[in-house]
Amino acid sequence: MSSVTEIRKSNELSEKASPTQEIYDEKQSYDAETSSVTDSSEADEALKLVGRERQTQFSDEYNRKLRRKLDRYIPTLCAAVYFTQFLDKTSLNYASIMGLPITGQHYNLVSLAFYLGFLVWEFPTVYISQKLRIAKYLGANIIIWGILLMLHAVSASFGAFFTLRFLLGMCESCVAPILILIISMFYKKDEQGTRVSWFYVMNGLTQVFGGFVAYGISFYSGNRIAPYKIIYILLGGLAILVGLAVLVWLPDSPVHARILTTEERIAAIERVRDDQGGTENKKWKKDQIIEAVTDVRTWLIALTTLMTSIPNGALSNFSNIIIRNFGYTSKQTLILSTPGGAVASLTTLLCGWYSDRKNERMLPIVFCLIPTIVGAAMLVGLNDSGKKGALLFATYIIGTFGSALASVYAYNASNTSGHTKKNTINAITLATFSLGNIIGTEIFQPKDAPSYIPGKIAILVLLTAQLFISMLLRWINLRLNKKKRAALAAEKERRGWSDADVQRERERNAFMDLTDKQNIFFVYTA
Repeated sequence: MSSVTEIRKSNELSEKASPTQEIYDEKQSYDAETSSVTDSSEADEALKLVGRERQTQFSDEYNRKLRRKLDRYIPTLCAAVYFTQFLDKTSLNYASIMGLPITGQHYNLVSLAFYLGFLVWEFPTVYISQKLRIAKYLGANIIIWGILLMLHAVSASFGAFFTLRFLLGMCESCVAPILILIISMFYKKDEQGTRVSWFYVMNGLTQVFGGFVAYGISFYSGNRIAPYKIIYILLGGLAILVGLAVLVWLPDSPVHARILTTEERIAAIERVRDDQGGTENKKWKKDQIIEAVTDVRTWLIALTTLMTSIPNGALSNFSNIIIRNFGYTSKQTLILSTPGGAVASLTTLLCGWYSDRKNERMLPIVFCLIPTIVGAAMLVGLNDSGKKGALLFATYIIGTFGSALASVYAYNASNTSGHTKKNTINAITLATFSLGNIIGTEIFQPKDAPSYIPGKIAILVLLTAQLFISMLLRWINLRLNKKKRAALAAEKERRGWSDADVQRERERNAFMDLTDKQNIFFVYTA
């Protein structure tokens, strides 16, 4: 792109030709892989701005400047949302050693309630979000869950806590699917892993932040309000502020991004054209749902998520209890738990960087699981050794597995096309996440306290098995890419296409809301 004037002139010519006519003048588009046709009236919303063929070229410098602007808003707000969500979700972990009167099996059930609400509402919330402006829907949910969190300070009964945690899970179930979609709309494939890590790193940072906040509150000696209630009031207020910020500044899609000029919206869409991932479509499509549920990779991703979510459900609610059982006081436990968050944060950033740098999604999962497997083995093997230092070290490195879910999010963003298919796979992924966490809350049984050896062994076995699933997924994607290249070469020869023709057809298919299987030009990320 040589100048802004050229862009505007090109847009003016496009408008004179009638946008509707230009975008939809060809009512059929060729699907090279399935030899079918796709009605372009059901295509991506990006066509409202850019049309099927690239009208403008933007310089590398212009695109870098635009990416920096996007980075100021999107990853920052996504990080704030994820920071708030994880802190709110794990607030029970802090409350458990700050005077929470709910203990034993009732504590396990209250832990489970969040993920039960999450599971029940996952598919409905994804369906609703596709029909609405997703950032606005997200902001409204955050404000509601902030109010629910503050209500935790009103009652200390098991029934009230169970209900509030269930509703909290319902509200928070929309977060990951929406954030994954937003990242996939605005960023290229080789940028998505890093941007996902920028918001997912909040999981580790909240462990540090929450530990210090809870430690400070633990010195409160008044009788007017229980310390654990202060936690809920503060975190609920923070969630409401983040929800308001999301409503004001987080864009719904490149087409509706108020933070961008019209020119920048066009550039944002053109930036991702070659990735073939599309942006947004408000119509649910039955054929894409069928493709999602019949794609073996969908269920391998679900299994991957399940394998890593069971340990998450256990450790996110019991990690402080485990450390305290080494022989530390509650105050010492709150401080000693924070390095684990720092280790998890560093692992997430490194895996995200490697993921984009090497165009890999599964190998980072393998890298982050190995320290957790070692840590779980240490917790089992050194259980009665009395070696507090070694046991603490094990609890710090055991948290590296959390980065696996960030890689799963990036995998879904980079390897799925077709808006309905994306939403379906994200919903299945997060439903499996909640199911795994439900199971996880039950693997540390009161009868196994204080060592919880069966639960620790379960973590060790699950994550060892997960190593093989990750490598299988990687092999499948590499094999699919080989088939795509062969099919494209055959189509090129059959039609007599030049390299320029192939590029033109690639650009014309980018925003037709084709799935990754339908689109012969789609390339998978291993």
